[in-house]
Amino acid sequence: MDKQRDFVLRTIEERGVKFVRLWFTDVVGTLKSVAIAPAEVEGAFTEGIGFDGSAIEGLSRTFESDLLAYPDPSTFQTLPWRGDIDPTGRMFCDITTPDGEPAVADPRNVLKRTLERAADRGFTFYTHPEIEFYLLRSSKFGEDGPIPVDSAGYFDNVPGGTAHDFRRRSVRMLEDLGISVEFSHHEAGPGQNEIDLRYADALTTADNIMTFRTVVKEVAIEQGVYATFMPKPFSQYPGSGMHTHLSLFEGDTNAFYEPGAQYQLSKIGRHFIAGLLRHANEISAVTNQFVNSYKRLWGGDEAPSFICWGHNNRSALVRVPLYKPNKGQSARVEYRAIDSAANPYLAFSLLLAAGMKGIEEGYELPPEAEDDVWALTDSERRALGYNPLPASLDHAIEYMEGSELVAETLGEQVYNYVLANKRAEWRDYRSQVTPFELQRNLEIL
Repeated sequence: MDKQRDFVLRTIEERGVKFVRLWFTDVVGTLKSVAIAPAEVEGAFTEGIGFDGSAIEGLSRTFESDLLAYPDPSTFQTLPWRGDIDPTGRMFCDITTPDGEPAVADPRNVLKRTLERAADRGFTFYTHPEIEFYLLRSSKFGEDGPIPVDSAGYFDNVPGGTAHDFRRRSVRMLEDLGISVEFSHHEAGPGQNEIDLRYADALTTADNIMTFRTVVKEVAIEQGVYATFMPKPFSQYPGSGMHTHLSLFEGDTNAFYEPGAQYQLSKIGRHFIAGLLRHANEISAVTNQFVNSYKRLWGGDEAPSFICWGHNNRSALVRVPLYKPNKGQSARVEYRAIDSAANPYLAFSLLLAAGMKGIEEGYELPPEAEDDVWALTDSERRALGYNPLPASLDHAIEYMEGSELVAETLGEQVYNYVLANKRAEWRDYRSQVTPFELQRNLEIL
């Protein structure tokens, strides 16, 4: 850690960095930032930066509001969109109480706790997100609703188009920040795009997702358009999800890989999937945390609506991708419900906790879905045991309430805050017309 701190301090001096932004998130997943002068960085490493935690959504209660932000030197990067004039750096922070204890409601700490529990059993958790979003001409809209920047479709090449230039600029910025990109392309909806980040350990990936959202927003502003991660901004076009590939490693060995097994999927992998399926409804209020999220899940296209798994079946909630011969290290499962707007720290925590519960309890994996689940009738789905995901945020809250797994993973303070916050959001939505909810989410997501 001392070497990392020395590297940061030396880099700040050598590059003439004028400002350093300290980043963390609230419980909902909104990025928070405080800028400090270079002269204050060394003190921030040793003493932290104090702030009023009760002013941050869900972070602390009023009677215990004092918190400290300690920058993690391993996350230092200079921000490419700030340019060479007055260069700006950033670091993610760990939040603590004044007595040095990790803040129980810090989402980054929630994920760290869950990763430590998995590490106690010998596992390292890796994730690989496919992040979808829409590019709009503006966040404001009239009677005809939001206007996308183009009318292109899946994998379309639009020479000189906004989306093409946008993705090129975004990918370049991400690479400059040390975030590796695997793919980028136009998605199915007009103005809809997807950028896939390379796999990394879950904490690094969660930090990368928060940085990714900021990069996408900044590039959109630079190019005179508006980017939104809202799950379903158009009723007639596909929603934006964040299909996430998950894998567990034991040292250098992929715990999901077993040569000769069906789909090369190990018993550990099968138990992990069973955990994801059994607890899918309980974790939905976090993986799909907005009223608008359920318009995506139940809006058709490729969003999953029923709890089942399948080999390379894109209509299933959990998909086991096609096996690549002689590439056992790439064995993984894909969870398809999570939104692009989810808090990645909390969502990854619950996905890991659900999968680990399946391993610890030896959950049996039900038969796979071999057909197009969307094409089946309700009676056929019931006969096959494909239960539906929550139909609304209200239903998701009901499933979450009383869930020991969610309460234990999130901790009492975050758990209670999420329940209260999401109930309030549902009540607010019920008292308003849909355009209000649409406009509000477009402005904040």
